[in-house]
Amino acid sequence: MTLLSFTPSRHLNPTTTCFSILRPPPLINPLSSSLFFSSPTSSPPTLPIYRLPRPSLPLLSPPRAASSSAVDFLLHDASATALVLAGAYTLVLCFDYLTKRNVLQQSLSRKLVHISSGLLFVLSWPIFSTSTEARYFATVVPLFNGLRLLLSGLSLVPNEGLVKSVTREGNPKELLRGPLYYVLILIVCALVFWRESPVGVISLAMMCGGDGVADIMGRRFGSIKIPYNQKKSWAGSISMFVFGSLVSLAMLYYYSCLGYFNLDWAKTVQKVVFVSLVATAVESIPITEVVDDNISVPLASMAAAYLSFSL
Repeated sequence: MTLLSFTPSRHLNPTTTCFSILRPPPLINPLSSSLFFSSPTSSPPTLPIYRLPRPSLPLLSPPRAASSSAVDFLLHDASATALVLAGAYTLVLCFDYLTKRNVLQQSLSRKLVHISSGLLFVLSWPIFSTSTEARYFATVVPLFNGLRLLLSGLSLVPNEGLVKSVTREGNPKELLRGPLYYVLILIVCALVFWRESPVGVISLAMMCGGDGVADIMGRRFGSIKIPYNQKKSWAGSISMFVFGSLVSLAMLYYYSCLGYFNLDWAKTVQKVVFVSLVATAVESIPITEVVDDNISVPLASMAAAYLSFSL
């Protein structure tokens, strides 16, 4: 009696993919060898033939999942951009309405827009996705506002409400200086630092919260001027130092709660105080006619914050 094994036929369909797994012949008990006959030259036993599985839908799912994720990120960031744009536009309209109703003075309305728009922009960053392109979607908001400033400042598209809300003297050409610099700093901080570094957050907090409050407090309580700059007051500088520090710490705490920053708060307070002191000193220097505060203050804050948080 011969031990039979299945041997692949040469007449199999060429389109059928198959293979055989070879294994060594089993050990045969010498006492029972008479029960079996095997030729030493016979081919080794084979296992049954298995058909290779055809590619199924799950094998194609990873690329589709990646594509789906990219689409989800795109829709998420586009929605976030539209939401922030609507919020920024509504904010300006509200202050414009209050100014027209004489509820707010033009100077106060301008500074409130200066403070709130930048801080709300920073607060909105976490609503964007975790994709690498999210920061570019976020910059659409200040880019849009920058385009409005350019068109109005060049008198291509007159916008009386915008001029009253963000200028000192109601001159459209003012839009091409301080307000435009303000927008450019927002773009730089979003692109360069984003949610990955406290440097951008602190810089915008000092420019919006610190410098904005300094102007309001200086106008109301700034009777005592700084000796080396009669356009600045002690009340304004002290307010900038205090509120700049508080707003910066509040923003850092906000991002820490969301898991973006992991900070040693004892050292962080000292670093923020140092940055606020540097920004306040720069703001008090009489160089406004040469360099606008919306450039000097955030750049000084960036340098000081980068230096202190890198050590």
